[in-house]
Amino acid sequence: MIKVNEDYLKLPGSYLFSTIAKKVAAFSEANPDKKIIRLGIGDVTQPLCPTVIKALHDAVDEMADAGTFKGYAPDLGYAFLRDTISEKVYKPLGADIASDEIFVSDGAKSDCGNIQEIFAKDVKVAVCDPVYPVYVDTNVMAGRAGSYDPATELWSDVVYMPCTADNGFAPEFPSEVPDIIYLCFPNNPTGATITKAQLQEWVDYAARNRAVIIYDAAYEAYISEPDVPHSIYECEGARECAIEIRSFSKNAGFTGLRLGYTVIPKDLKGENGESLHALWARRHGTKFNGAPYIVQKAGEAVYSEEGQRETREQIAYYMNNAKVIYEGLKAAGYTVSGGVNAPYIWLKTPDNMSSWDFFDYLLEKANVVGTPGSGFGPSGEGYFRLTAFGSYENTVQAIERIKSL
Repeated sequence: MIKVNEDYLKLPGSYLFSTIAKKVAAFSEANPDKKIIRLGIGDVTQPLCPTVIKALHDAVDEMADAGTFKGYAPDLGYAFLRDTISEKVYKPLGADIASDEIFVSDGAKSDCGNIQEIFAKDVKVAVCDPVYPVYVDTNVMAGRAGSYDPATELWSDVVYMPCTADNGFAPEFPSEVPDIIYLCFPNNPTGATITKAQLQEWVDYAARNRAVIIYDAAYEAYISEPDVPHSIYECEGARECAIEIRSFSKNAGFTGLRLGYTVIPKDLKGENGESLHALWARRHGTKFNGAPYIVQKAGEAVYSEEGQRETREQIAYYMNNAKVIYEGLKAAGYTVSGGVNAPYIWLKTPDNMSSWDFFDYLLEKANVVGTPGSGFGPSGEGYFRLTAFGSYENTVQAIERIKSL
């Protein structure tokens, strides 16, 4: 029999959201008369905005003509989209990002799970705790996480940066200096943010220690407060120490279309002067045939004047849901955070319930699905995540159900 990659065998259980799906499916089968409201997975529910729909139709019409048909996309993505991102996203922020430093992909999840391939197997990785599970799991698959301790739910070779109520759910510099630092702001799952001054401190820390920050900015479109940065490249020196990953899934509802991009500045170098930009370009060209032309045209439409207006309306819709959740739970006596610059509300479970016990309790008693905080790491135990991506009607009903418990 063929040998398998033993690093995959180290992963405990199934992926967090797969486990949730199985539990919900079992409950639904046993209780077919119950209406379940899902506020667990961060999937959008509003339709694509009209400008994006029109761009898709126009692009499909082009594909129907031999003179304008498109096949494989260029390695980095079409210039029309990369140029637009450089001009409309980064230039207004004062960030010097050229279009050929932007790599278009089929989504931020793929990129944040694949970017670690260009680094050595023995680099030390640091993550926030709680953390988006993909960061840790993909480094386990790459063989750089060490061994797993079921008692602590920690990996021996991963540096954990606890994010708790005591530090405002924002990490502090780790005692052990890492090579790669994963940061996600606005944060998934806690909804926490940091100021530009705080982010500058992380850039300075990475520069001093010759580390690389992998900055997940998937939720930047939800930022409402002026001192919260939209990009790490707003910080001085970030071009020499940071990779940024962006998503169309949340800012424009592309969860079903799949589109994202990663920025790797040409100034970013490896230990011996290797260009990380060139290494990712080699990986990208070898393993990826490009996001579809019609999807990239839809992505371009997001940055049109009408596209921006319509997507802002979508974001406002979800953030109104976040307000409903936050204020409703707070009025009911829950300890809550997030929901201001992010579509996630982070709540403390009542009566010292474990995260999974509270999941079962909500599912059984209120028929509401959320996400157990412990699924994001040990510091998530005793917490629970709800998303604002449901419909307004379902969101209101879910909170009323929870308040009535």
